[in-house]
Amino acid sequence: MRQHRLAAAMALVGLVLAGCDSQTSVELKTPAQKASYGIGLNMGKSLAQEGMDDLDSKAVAQGIEDAIGKKEQRLKDEELMEAFAFLQKRAEERMAAISDENAKKGKQFLEENGKREGVTTTASGLQYEVLKKTDGAQPKPTDVVTVHYQGSLVDGSVFDSSIERGSPIDLPVNGVIPGWVEGLQLMHVGEKYKLFIPSELAYGAQSPSPMIPANSVLVFELELLGIKGQGQGEAPEQTEPAEQPQQ
Repeated sequence: MRQHRLAAAMALVGLVLAGCDSQTSVELKTPAQKASYGIGLNMGKSLAQEGMDDLDSKAVAQGIEDAIGKKEQRLKDEELMEAFAFLQKRAEERMAAISDENAKKGKQFLEENGKREGVTTTASGLQYEVLKKTDGAQPKPTDVVTVHYQGSLVDGSVFDSSIERGSPIDLPVNGVIPGWVEGLQLMHVGEKYKLFIPSELAYGAQSPSPMIPANSVLVFELELLGIKGQGQGEAPEQTEPAEQPQQ
């Protein structure tokens, strides 16, 4: 099944590359040209995410050109399937190696980070640092909250930020990754935390986007602006911080 997906992806990339060599300037003026470029860009990112970052674009273009020109294909189907299987296996091995390396680096990072003054580690392994403290209300798992956040990897590269977009978001506490579910319930309205989320409380061995590799520790600066249906200044009875996860 994955071999068929790879073949289809290569074909789509080839549609964009067909008839163009690396020295040719590509026009990107008309909607069709821009859409064509977008298809190639998206498929290229997808293939790179799967470790297919060394495909021969000229060979891809030649295959499309032969098919469109109804020329005799230069390789037998058996040879093509064997090649697809080889590339897929190699890509999976590469991604597994990267995943393992990320897991090791993440573990080392959390071990060192947990020793820093001001960083607290919960029973689940979540680490947090209070950047701004208040006495506001604390959300429950069933609440919808308004937050501002910025997410990054341990190397500092930002993958998402409501702050950069200039627009906070509303989200259900129990509808996000486990590290967020736990972290949000520790917070009071008006507080700002820095969360250090182990991969098992985030996306684990899955890679939700090219910007978040598998087994990544995620770092979030998270500000709890309010709880929907409650005034931000209304502080309820104090409750014990929730130690049970779930974003």
